[in-house]
Amino acid sequence: MPDIMDITGFILKGSIISIKLFLIVIVFSIPLGMICALGKMSKIKILRSVLGLYTWAFRGTPLLLQLFFIYFGLPVLNIKLDPLVAACIAFIINYTAYLAELFRSGINSVDIGQYEAAKALGMNYPQIMKRIIIPQAVPVILPSLCNESINLIKDTSLVASIGIGDLLRAAKEIVTSDFTVYPFIIAGVMYLIISSILVFIFKRLEARFSLA
Repeated sequence: MPDIMDITGFILKGSIISIKLFLIVIVFSIPLGMICALGKMSKIKILRSVLGLYTWAFRGTPLLLQLFFIYFGLPVLNIKLDPLVAACIAFIINYTAYLAELFRSGINSVDIGQYEAAKALGMNYPQIMKRIIIPQAVPVILPSLCNESINLIKDTSLVASIGIGDLLRAAKEIVTSDFTVYPFIIAGVMYLIISSILVFIFKRLEARFSLA
């Protein structure tokens, strides 16, 4: 049986893929989610309808199905993607849909009187959103955003289904070859550590915005 340190080192290499995917998805899905949220609140009916259909479809179907469609389905249309690129696209599209609804509900939680008061002071829409509405919505959004971030780091394990050597797949390979459960325990501890770091970061952010 391999040494515990060897097992941990091998699984840590797999965790790099999980963290890389997590960061890419966060960087792209947060701004895209905000844009979609604002689009769903616009006065343009067709834009609201298109974005409503988008969030309905991608929140209502499994992420794994979307991942399979992009990686295994698109080649039928002569669109072949690298596994990591396919995973990034699937995750970004999926999480953008969830974050769009999260941001929309957070913005809607701000009293309409705030908007009307800012408008009476001569502010335009972008100024109202940037200076008044979004700063007040952020503390409401953060707890749910923390939960979505934790879900995202756990969902990265799905990429093993298209052959990417993430944290969980690295553990599974050792279990299969050496008939030991230690890799699963180590993988579980790593997920807990990453999740705990995320919780710590978001608690600090909540504390900071509550004082703002």
